[in-house]
Amino acid sequence: MSSSQRIARVFGAVNVGSFSVSAMIAALTEDGEMQVLGSGHRASQGIKRGYVVDMAAATYAVRDALERAEKLAGTSVDSVWIGCSGAGLASEIRPIEIGIGGRRVEEEDIEALLVAAREALQPDGRTVLHAQPACYFLDGAHGVSNPKGLHAERLGVDVHVMLADGAPVRNVTEAVQNAHLDVEGVVASPLATGYACLTAEERDLGVAMVELGGEVTNVSVYAGGMLVGLTAIPRGSNDITDAIASAFSIRRFQAERLKCVSGSAIASPTDHREMIAVATPTEDGSRPVARGGDSAGQVPRSDLIGVITGELDMLMSDVGKALDSMGFTGSAPGSSARQVVITGGGAELAGLADYAQGVLGVPVRIGRPVALKGLPEAHSAPGFATLVGLVLYAAEDPVDIRAIGSRFTTTGSYGPLTTLMRAWSAMREYF
Repeated sequence: MSSSQRIARVFGAVNVGSFSVSAMIAALTEDGEMQVLGSGHRASQGIKRGYVVDMAAATYAVRDALERAEKLAGTSVDSVWIGCSGAGLASEIRPIEIGIGGRRVEEEDIEALLVAAREALQPDGRTVLHAQPACYFLDGAHGVSNPKGLHAERLGVDVHVMLADGAPVRNVTEAVQNAHLDVEGVVASPLATGYACLTAEERDLGVAMVELGGEVTNVSVYAGGMLVGLTAIPRGSNDITDAIASAFSIRRFQAERLKCVSGSAIASPTDHREMIAVATPTEDGSRPVARGGDSAGQVPRSDLIGVITGELDMLMSDVGKALDSMGFTGSAPGSSARQVVITGGGAELAGLADYAQGVLGVPVRIGRPVALKGLPEAHSAPGFATLVGLVLYAAEDPVDIRAIGSRFTTTGSYGPLTTLMRAWSAMREYF
């Protein structure tokens, strides 16, 4: 690497999913370019529906995935950012407003506002994963990115708060720490994936993102540049695999291969004439007898697609209900619907975008992670969008109001007694 491309910072990321555990080591060069040094993944263990159910198995999977990434990167990391897709994620927008008396907004006013927002956080027993200022508003006018230098009677901010159940987050964190790693931060999967799959314009116009994971599907809505709603559905692509395994009486790994190789979300007129082998031959050369198959263990492709679409009908029904509950629908008057982006490992199913577009009634595209230098082609698929988003999130490291300190004196008019008491408190603190 040339001197102009020297590494400024190195980031480690681990995405603990129900289907696979993946890890990535990336570097940010001095000129701001993100480069992937190494990435790896392995089958998930000890994770069910986004929750840790076996600590030892989950720790082993994390360590193994990271060691694969470290081997390719030629370097190791001591700390990582981790993604969280289960744990009862919830997203809220909380407006906070203060009066400034019609004068020009200064830096200390903005900090006083963020401190007030921090003090107003009430998680109600839940864990706050993120509390980030989304956009400011002045005297009711929204969409202000930087209010400094503007005049206003009242200054406000919309704070995006991401909540999660405390115990599941601690379990994921401990699984990573048991692998001898420090945790830089826990990032909600929809937030990280949005960094990798959505453009700034899409987030501003209004877009829904459907993360079709192994056992959890997160449905999130962005509008005005920020995440405004989130619903988690305890159903994913593994449920399609299980339905195939049950329908044809084959093992899960055979059903997964059949889904990936011959499966589709869209039927064609020739499917009933195309015969496909349901299961691969065993070591002794025999082929398992598939339920409903012929003597060669083959079934019409239409039977497979029927099983897949049957599961998709139920999943997309849940997705549609989630979008309706968040005010994002294709038919409602005044709807914010623009398009839906489907990502996650389950998004790799052939024909899924066309199928979802017909069901949801809005344009649908498959969300793939942005192309980073050094990112292997195998990890440029939708299933690795959250992993890529984690390193992008780590590099940006957005402001969190919980880290805001009082570097400035709160602006306002104080009487002589109040001023004297403030001066006395400062002297006692520092002398």
